Amino acid sequence: MPQNQPSAVRPVSFEPRPVPLSATLAVNEAIARKRRRGERVLPLGFGEAGIPIHPALTRELGAAAGRGGYGPVAGSAALRAAAAGYWGRRGLPTDPGTVVAGPGSKPLLFALLTALGGDVVVAAPSWVSYAAQASLAGLDPIRVATPPGEGGVPSPALLADAVVRARARGRDVRAVVVTLPDNPTGTIASEATVRRLCAVAREQDLVVISDEIYRDLVHAPGGTVPSPAQYAPERTVVTTSLSKSLAAGGWRIGVARLPEGPFGRALRDSLMGVASEIWSSAPAPMQHAAAFAFAEPPELVEHVDRSRRLHAAVVGAVADRFTAAGARVVRPEAAFYLYPDFGPMRDELEAAHGIRTAADLTHLLLERYGVGVLPGSSFGDAPAALRMRVAPSLLYGEDDEQRLAALASPAPASLPWIAGALDRLSEVLSDLSASVTAGEPALA
Repeated sequence: MPQNQPSAVRPVSFEPRPVPLSATLAVNEAIARKRRRGERVLPLGFGEAGIPIHPALTRELGAAAGRGGYGPVAGSAALRAAAAGYWGRRGLPTDPGTVVAGPGSKPLLFALLTALGGDVVVAAPSWVSYAAQASLAGLDPIRVATPPGEGGVPSPALLADAVVRARARGRDVRAVVVTLPDNPTGTIASEATVRRLCAVAREQDLVVISDEIYRDLVHAPGGTVPSPAQYAPERTVVTTSLSKSLAAGGWRIGVARLPEGPFGRALRDSLMGVASEIWSSAPAPMQHAAAFAFAEPPELVEHVDRSRRLHAAVVGAVADRFTAAGARVVRPEAAFYLYPDFGPMRDELEAAHGIRTAADLTHLLLERYGVGVLPGSSFGDAPAALRMRVAPSLLYGEDDEQRLAALASPAPASLPWIAGALDRLSEVLSDLSASVTAGEPALA
């Protein structure tokens, strides 16, 4: 036997820690498999902005491609100054010294949870990764329902009660995560709700982590977002990135705005320690491109404006199709999501198809019709609630030529490829309703 081979093979006796794939990535892969098999699909599950990256961004990234070296853990001075200016133009004056950059807002969020320690409250429903990251950090996330029609922010009264009860059981609750605007519902919590949330955060001594990655995609012209940093600046962390407003998904660059004062400085020190052991520094070429983007040159401002109009037009058209099919839909106000509720059809769906949960319903839509959507239970909603998150942004086109045409169109929902997808959605929803009565689907 060769000397470099072991004399005996002994299998590893334990299993790796089970960590499920993110639901959004899983549904995207399922749709891709169906497409490779030649099946007809409607990709409505993956939250990607769906438009090409602006040439000015790719130019800046290319210009910095030769930059090596790790650089400061907190990020380059240019990036931190640009991000500070970005927040300042939105009514949040920011010292560049309170800005920390990382390789995406997801790693920053996980590092913040690690640095803060203690338990965390998340909205129900809320983006899939908040609760998942808390669990990976060894915590049991506390889910608190949102006010009706206001996604992303736990009900302030329920939040106070949940924190008091959790602490009475010995839990060390330290933070609450909010999303403004919201994923999965596409709604925006009111200023009054955010103010009350901040009051509870002060009373209960909680840190507020405000994920504002969709802030620039409010549908109404001139629409604003009530950031908790306006009402509780001493305890609010704000995060954002380029992936949604500038459609730079996959570029992996994010920034966090920490509070000023003693607590903010201590949090920064802890966050720097975590970052130094995980990513050391965000990629230098990405930091250069991000500094250009956060400075908001006119061509990028126009690009965001056009993308906002596109998202509003298509998600609104999709909401109309679900409403016509009998679902309850709170009208989306931002981003490119909606959250239809099939509760009005519960009894008929159970009788015809045995559907009792949102997962049952979305499984039927995927397997029978090739429609990829995510059950509300993936976002922490009650499993029996027949709600789902729908993300229409991948309907904008099959290639960049179509996507750019959609971006430029004054009526993108009328473009042949988008109109065709909308009509297919109506066919599916109509067939689902018809099969509730007849018991057999007409479409396949």
